[in-house]
Amino acid sequence: MKVKRNERGFTLIELLVVMVILGLLAALVGPKLFPKLGKGKQHAAKAQIELLGEALDQFRLDTGRYPTTSEGLDALIHNPGIEGWDGPYLKKNVVPKDPWGRPYQYQSPGTHGDYDLFSYGADGSPGGEGENKDINSWE
Repeated sequence: MKVKRNERGFTLIELLVVMVILGLLAALVGPKLFPKLGKGKQHAAKAQIELLGEALDQFRLDTGRYPTTSEGLDALIHNPGIEGWDGPYLKKNVVPKDPWGRPYQYQSPGTHGDYDLFSYGADGSPGGEGENKDINSWE
């Protein structure tokens, strides 16, 4: 019995050519894609700050005031002993962290309104440009 060997695999040269083409495509597309990842985190932080702001407003409607700085955002989940508290005010039983893995900064009373809620951005320090720009509730 003879076995036909008409089926061929790829040669090493063909595989190298395909790998070079894929590398060139990645070099062209990659730089355009990576800046969008940072903007996505900024948009996510803005959305989370909006949702936390809505929870803070509901807290104020129930209790007559916003949580103090010492009570912090944890007052949205656990009653700090305030009459009228009708929480938890967040769907999950945990205060979310910003997209960079750090807790949101909260101050009440704030310097820009009844409360200040903000994230320091990618660098984790005040100020910055681009991905490092602070994201806050008052802008």
